[in-house]
Amino acid sequence: MADRTPAPRTPVYVIGGGPGGLAAAAALGERGVRAVVLERSHAVAGAWRAHYDGLRLHTTRRMSALPGLPIPRGYGRWVGRDDLARYLEQYVEHHRLECVTGVEVARVARAAADGDVPPNPWVLHASGGRELTARAVVVATGYSHTPYLPDWPGRTEYAGELLHAADYRNASPYQGKDVLVVGAGNSGAEIATELAEGGAGRVRLAVRTVPHVVRRSRLGWSAQRSAVLARRLPVPVADRVSAVRARLCAPDLAGHGLPRPASVGVAGLYSRARAGAVPVRDTGLVRAVRAGRVEIVAAVESFDGDKPVLVDGSRVDAEVVIAATGYRPGLDDLVGHLDVLDARGHPRAHGARRQAAAPGLYFTGYANPASGMLRELATESRRIAQRIARDLR
Repeated sequence: MADRTPAPRTPVYVIGGGPGGLAAAAALGERGVRAVVLERSHAVAGAWRAHYDGLRLHTTRRMSALPGLPIPRGYGRWVGRDDLARYLEQYVEHHRLECVTGVEVARVARAAADGDVPPNPWVLHASGGRELTARAVVVATGYSHTPYLPDWPGRTEYAGELLHAADYRNASPYQGKDVLVVGAGNSGAEIATELAEGGAGRVRLAVRTVPHVVRRSRLGWSAQRSAVLARRLPVPVADRVSAVRARLCAPDLAGHGLPRPASVGVAGLYSRARAGAVPVRDTGLVRAVRAGRVEIVAAVESFDGDKPVLVDGSRVDAEVVIAATGYRPGLDDLVGHLDVLDARGHPRAHGARRQAAAPGLYFTGYANPASGMLRELATESRRIAQRIARDLR
């Protein structure tokens, strides 16, 4: 008699063992869908572990938890790098997630088909010669995946030390040195402040576009909570409200090289955030700038021997240049051939939204809202799981 035992169903594969991937796997599990997380590093949260030592979330502990498990109170209101990695490990154990580490997926391809759509339409080409078939795939490799270093003229001939912020760990190696930090986002602002407090001889922060700087918290009310509420408002209204609040709550640093954004024609806070430029959450930068420990200079244009050249024509004596110049998603090799990316290399659709060119392929973690990345990931994971569970019925 023929064996009628049904063949085991292939899992949904989740590429990336960071917060987005783990949240998606947990949400799928809650809906009875088996998910397997593939992480290229030796442990989950590999990307978080690689950040600089002093990193802390700018979002509150309560509003940064992933679905199904609060972050322990003992980790404090502003969770540090190591505690977040520890929380993600606890998250895997709590939800009993299937996580395979040390496996890197190089390419997601469509399965060969003769007419009908195959039951497992995706093939993942992974390290070790693996070819994994999948009913659906969630790509969660992260918004900040590949460090971006501008191709400044003269960069390769620069006589000093040039590194990306991804390679910065702490201020110890730079004590007594003149350091130029390039880029006034949150990483650049925090690194410059940490260098000034950690004994660097002189710290300059090169700014191309004046950032919106907000207090991380005031009288117990976090900037994140304000951002969550502002999402309910039309963007122009939210911009006006944030401008009024800035005038009331934030000092004017124009005399130190950081004018209010509106005074130099920079778009409003939420208009900028909608374009992916979140405000700088102040963890000491304002104090350091006012005290002269961090000096604001113009953006870097090129390098001339041992000196960075700024757009205003001045040259800076800098022994070290730390480029806090951002990241790219790094998705071209993985899915670029599937016609799912825009001109910037970002997914045309993410979250639960599907693309007609690639049904069953989902992306999570490719937005950077002012209301908080982890909060957004928690919301996206539930929606993606709901969509996949419905499609696989």
